[in-house]
Amino acid sequence: MSNPKRYNPWLVVIHWATALLIILNLLAGTFVLKWMPNDAAKIMPLASHMTIGILILVLTLFRIVIRRATPTPAPATTGNSFLDKIGVATHILLYLGALGMGISGVGLALQSGLFSSVYGGTGAIPPDFYAYPVRTGHGFAATALIGLVLLHIGAALYHQVIRKDGLMSRMTIGKD
Repeated sequence: MSNPKRYNPWLVVIHWATALLIILNLLAGTFVLKWMPNDAAKIMPLASHMTIGILILVLTLFRIVIRRATPTPAPATTGNSFLDKIGVATHILLYLGALGMGISGVGLALQSGLFSSVYGGTGAIPPDFYAYPVRTGHGFAATALIGLVLLHIGAALYHQVIRKDGLMSRMTIGKD
């Protein structure tokens, strides 16, 4: 059986949904939540951030299952074996980064009691999230994920604009 030209439609939808949600949550965490005082005004933005983060984690796990269960296009090539290896590593690290962010976020919420504060209505937010060791991991994963997302976008633009190889069509819904 030959490889399809496109990814499974479910993978395409999950890819674009998680891409949007990851970018949204990275922006919110980096430029909004990080700088807000830990008071009652932070509850709603934190609830959105946590809910989106959990959704990203679930979608990423679902995506891994679908990816392993469905046929995929042949590996992409840049014409350079070193760049091809970077591409493979970047995709693996994007999955690990999304999982790491979700797991560390859940860990931070558990350690700090955020689930009851945000979803249970107690409204108590710890004065300093850095008091919890997992917060450092969450911040590191965010920084790494920002770099990986930028690398991924740059590579997609390289394929689309410079190589003009139509690689991005693999991540669209359509007929082979």
